[in-house]
Amino acid sequence: MNILALDLATTIGWASSDGTSGMQSFKPRRGDSPGMRYLNLRAWLSGMYEITPFGLIAYEQAHHRGGHATEVLVGMATTVQTWAAEHGVETTTRHSLQIKKHALGKGRGTKLAMMLACEKKFGIEPRDNNHADAVWLLDLVRSELGGNVDTS
Repeated sequence: MNILALDLATTIGWASSDGTSGMQSFKPRRGDSPGMRYLNLRAWLSGMYEITPFGLIAYEQAHHRGGHATEVLVGMATTVQTWAAEHGVETTTRHSLQIKKHALGKGRGTKLAMMLACEKKFGIEPRDNNHADAVWLLDLVRSELGGNVDTS
């Protein structure tokens, strides 16, 4: 089973069990309605699925701190869940503390520490903390599945 791991944010970090990873911006363009970011996310997920079909989407749980950022992240999580349900793809979430504990051995750590650990373990120079978090999330879920993930 192929996995797509997502660190949801205005710029999403992503990592796929096919060995690819990166970032994708969903920053609204001038004149966009607020819902355009979610329509763009749906289209992006469909494009990713066409390239390498995945059976599981793992994403970092949104922190509910209030305000616009929480509204956006909840909307993105809802969009992922809806898209997955429509395409028969399973979803799972992990809390950021779980991801950091997996990466750093403790539930606390800076964004820089996560990026440096990613570079050290995987030889990937992450473009930002979202990218690093997605790579670590993918590694966490794969380890929980016992490595029984087809990466071809």
